[in-house]
Amino acid sequence: MSRTHRLFQLMQALRLGPGPHTAAELGRDLGVSARSIHRDIATLREMGAVIDGEAGYGFTLIEDNALPPMGFRDTELEALVLGLREVELIGDPELATAASEALRKLQARLPPRQAHRLRHAVLAPYRFDRPVPPAIPAQDLRQAAWDEVEVRFGYTDGHGAVTERQVKPLSVVYFDRSTVLIAWCGLRDAVRVFRLDRMRGLEVTDQSFRPHRVPMLRDALEQMREERQAAARTCKD
Repeated sequence: MSRTHRLFQLMQALRLGPGPHTAAELGRDLGVSARSIHRDIATLREMGAVIDGEAGYGFTLIEDNALPPMGFRDTELEALVLGLREVELIGDPELATAASEALRKLQARLPPRQAHRLRHAVLAPYRFDRPVPPAIPAQDLRQAAWDEVEVRFGYTDGHGAVTERQVKPLSVVYFDRSTVLIAWCGLRDAVRVFRLDRMRGLEVTDQSFRPHRVPMLRDALEQMREERQAAARTCKD
């Protein structure tokens, strides 16, 4: 295996999974010594890859956009185009704009044949009705979820009752006709789902719940699945 090919293979290995990947593991997968992996990591860093970690701990790929883009199979490209164009349709304004910009950047970095395929893609999403736009800055809510800090807002439920909520935001989900927040609600002391178009006056607090968002979301989704299954059994009875 040439060193150029090994560097490419090493980048692919670093892209797989969250890491950290030890030099011993990477060397075993690529058929070289751990010392060679350390030298290759240094070379990749010189080429612009942002790789966190060190000998004895393991390595995690943080960013590799300074390197030549990885190639896409035609079907992978079609999937990317379809997904980004769907975001243009259902995303809040910031996400929709980001999807359009991502498509332009992708087209600029593709080989001519694939750039043509992207520009004239066969697949396209279409929606007769777009989701109701959010009544709050959705980007602030997404950032609060990433930062794992609680948020406050006024909420109007389906019956018109208005309450003040302080929640731990876990995930934003895009349904056919609305966008919702899955969150742990302090008022109800339970998982609740809130439509973004019924929220008002979003305020991001400084109350952190890091590092619990991921396990809380996993538990919330499992609870919601169990509730749906129980409801389905009740209907059958």
